[in-house]
Amino acid sequence: MNTAALADYRSYPLISALATVQVLPDRLQVHWADGRLSPFHHQWLRDNCPCPQCVYSVTREQVLEIVDVAEDLECSAARIDADGCLNLDWADGHRSRFDPGWLRAHAYDRQSREERQAAKARHSLWDASLQLPVFQYQALMEDPQVLLQWLLALRDTGLTQVRGAPTEPGSLALIARRISFIRESNFGVLFNVQSKADADSNAYTAFNLPLHSDLPTRELQPGLQFLHCLVNDAVGGESIFVDGFAIADALRREDPEAFRALCEIPVEFRNKDRHSDYRCLAPVIALDARGQVAEIRMANFLRGPFDTTEEQMPRLYRAYRRFIALTREARFRVIRRLDPGQLWCFDNRRTLHARNAFDPASGARHFQGCYIDRDELLSRILVLQR
Repeated sequence: MNTAALADYRSYPLISALATVQVLPDRLQVHWADGRLSPFHHQWLRDNCPCPQCVYSVTREQVLEIVDVAEDLECSAARIDADGCLNLDWADGHRSRFDPGWLRAHAYDRQSREERQAAKARHSLWDASLQLPVFQYQALMEDPQVLLQWLLALRDTGLTQVRGAPTEPGSLALIARRISFIRESNFGVLFNVQSKADADSNAYTAFNLPLHSDLPTRELQPGLQFLHCLVNDAVGGESIFVDGFAIADALRREDPEAFRALCEIPVEFRNKDRHSDYRCLAPVIALDARGQVAEIRMANFLRGPFDTTEEQMPRLYRAYRRFIALTREARFRVIRRLDPGQLWCFDNRRTLHARNAFDPASGARHFQGCYIDRDELLSRILVLQR
C-alpha cells in the first residue's frame, strides 16, 4: 500500500482531526472533530493523490495528469487510519492517503475558503504619515529572522530603508542577493544614477524626476528596486514616494469613473535610446484575479501619445490628469534625503518614486541601483517561513 500522505515541502498543522467520512456517488463528505463538514469530489482527491506513483518524490512535482484517470472513477472505500490520515481505495485499484492537516488546509467548503482568504497578506496602504520601516544592514546580512521581517515589510508596505550599508561601489549586490539573483536590464546589473552629459535616461541628469515606476516599457516591470547612496554632497535631490495603491484606492472611492478608465484603457510606454527601443501597451492600473489593485504602471516622461477611440479620449485624459493630481497632494507624499550608507528598497510595481532637481555644481551625487522581481521576494518569504 502507498504510505505517502504529503507531497510538499511545507508542514501543515493539525487544526482538527478527521472524525468520520462518508462516500457519496461523486464525492466524499468529511466530518471534522470541530464540527465542520467538507466535501471533496472524487476527481479532486484523485488529482491530488500524493503517492509516489502520482508525485515524483525527488522534485515533489506531479506526474499524474487527471485526463489519464476515468472521469467517472469511483471511490470504493474510505477510512481513517490509526495516524488520523484519510485512506481511499479507488475502483481501478489505486490507493491514496491524505494527511489531515494538508486536507484541511486545502478544503474548499465555503467556511474554509473564507478563512484562507482572510488569512492572506494584506497591503498596508500609507500616506504622508507613514512610519517608515527601517532596518540595519548588518542585521539583514546575519540574522534570517530580521531578513524575514524586512521582506514582509517590503511585501506589505512596499517601501523600506536600510542603514549602515557599505559605500563602496558594487556593495549593493551583497544585500540584494540576500533575497535572490538580480534582474539585469539594458542599464546593466547595477546601474549608476549620476548626472552625465550623454544621458540615455532622464534619471541620469540633474532634472527633477516626476513620480514614476521604473521600466513601465517592459511587459513585466521590475518588482523590487534598490537605490543605494554612495555619495550625496549636492544640494537638492530629495527622494519623494507615494503609495500607488493608496492613490488607486482614493481614486476608486473619490472618482470611480476615472478609476475604471485607468483600469480599462491601455496606454503605451516607450523607452528608446541609440541601441534599444522598448514599448509596452497596458493600463495604468492593473487588477488581479480578485479585482484588487496589483500593479501601477506610470512614467509620464516615457509615455507615448494616447491612442484610443474618439469617444474614449476625453475620458482617458480626465482620468490620467486626476491620477497625477492625486500624486501631487501633500497628504500622500513622503519626502526624505538619503545619506551615504543608506538605501531605499521598494516595490516598483506599487510605490511611485521621484527626485527633486539637484545642483551638480554644489557637490557629487552618486547612487547605485538594481532590480529583483517580485516573485523572488515572495518565494524567499515562503522559504524563510518554513
